[in-house]
Amino acid sequence: MSRYKSPDLQKRQTDAAAAKSAQLIKYRRAVEDPAVPLRAAARIALNDARLARAADRTAVKKLRQAEQAEEDARREGLSLQAEREAETLAAAVAAEISEREATRTAEQKAVRDARYAARKTKKQHR
Repeated sequence: MSRYKSPDLQKRQTDAAAAKSAQLIKYRRAVEDPAVPLRAAARIALNDARLARAADRTAVKKLRQAEQAEEDARREGLSLQAEREAETLAAAVAAEISEREATRTAEQKAVRDARYAARKTKKQHR
């Protein structure tokens, strides 16, 4: 049985050489194209603009972080001040409560002592 044979060796070689030269011509045209440097310059300009925007974003982010740290420090200072004031107030309230408690116990003791004294005098008069 005979097979269909593809083109002979000479034909394949000439076709390959033609394809190779066509690719070479296409490459040379692309390199010699006057728009190539313009496109490259445009790409470089876009990349530079992109890098500048990224740097701006980074600077803004650092500024916000610094402002946030400053705000946190201010709040921490205020919270420490509030804590000190609360401790002072708590100490004052505790002192007032203990003073009232002492006064109340003294009054209760005086009332109790008066009752005992009344009972004692009542026993003596009998």
